[in-house]
Amino acid sequence: MKSMSQDHQAGLSYRDAGVDIDAGNALVERIKPHAKRTARKESLGTLGGFGALFKIPEGYQNPVLVSGTDGVGTKLKLAIDYQRHGQIGEDLVAMCVNDLIVANAEPLFFLDYYATGQLDVDIAETVIASIAHGCELSGCALAGGETAEMPGMYQHGDYDLAGFCVGVAEESQILNGNGVNVGDVIIGLPSSGPHSNGYSLIRKIIAHAAINPETEQLTPDSTVLDAVMQPTRIYVKSVLKAMSTGHVTGAVHITGGGFQENLPRSFGDYLTAHIDLDRWTRPAIFQWLEAQGDVGADEMLRTFNCGIGFVMFCAPQHVKDVTEVLTSTGEEPLIIGELTERQTDSVVFSGAFA
Repeated sequence: MKSMSQDHQAGLSYRDAGVDIDAGNALVERIKPHAKRTARKESLGTLGGFGALFKIPEGYQNPVLVSGTDGVGTKLKLAIDYQRHGQIGEDLVAMCVNDLIVANAEPLFFLDYYATGQLDVDIAETVIASIAHGCELSGCALAGGETAEMPGMYQHGDYDLAGFCVGVAEESQILNGNGVNVGDVIIGLPSSGPHSNGYSLIRKIIAHAAINPETEQLTPDSTVLDAVMQPTRIYVKSVLKAMSTGHVTGAVHITGGGFQENLPRSFGDYLTAHIDLDRWTRPAIFQWLEAQGDVGADEMLRTFNCGIGFVMFCAPQHVKDVTEVLTSTGEEPLIIGELTERQTDSVVFSGAFA
């Protein structure tokens, strides 16, 4: 008669099905130091619990929680294909926290979801370490997450990412677009490149150009791959400091949909944003994408940030104060337009890109 242990050994195990619980446990131990670096004084508990615990910071009279979730899109495919895992987590964090600060919310804590067909602990640790770095840049805690190993759901070597962030705002200081007025000036903050949007088109253009992006020089110091893999800029500290002046009437994170889709989300339907394209020079990668893909100007502006990753509005008399604060944080703010009474379109362009 067989014992239960003998019968168990003779049958299939979870590992036989493609799920390695030991690898998952090893990953948790590896990422604990990365998460610890991001801890805030409001953080409670450690990684490994069933839920992340976090206290609302002191100093808020009427705190309102603000949450957001996002992914990296098909930029992740380039990271996998070219083994560029070391910064993709910054993109994940940026896409979430940059959305929160539009409302003048301080990011508090972040959770990640990492899914793969077969867990490679080294790659997963590299990715999650970059998520932790993004959290450090944002001043928010990496409070927890989930690693899912799902054989058959993903091709060999593939993985997917999702991020979830919670922030807090003072109710009376939330920016919701109601404070934006006719005559407000539009201040743009430079992007680091395409950030995490338009990558299905980027990948198609690279394929159409029939080049190796790892070796194709864009500038003397950068390949095409270097340029498109630049992490999304994290604007948290500079933007929140500018908003603390009380002079910012609205803000916009330029993500998928470019200027035409994102700007109207942050002001009323009685306004039109006039953007002067002569006010800045696009980074070389956008010029390359436009030329190689024969992409029209309107499509470029509707798909990419074209060099402006974040936008703020303020009254003309406060522009000096706001831009000085931004400059003190290392930003290079640009005056790129103004808001007028509504015309036919919610966003109109003048000038032309260099």
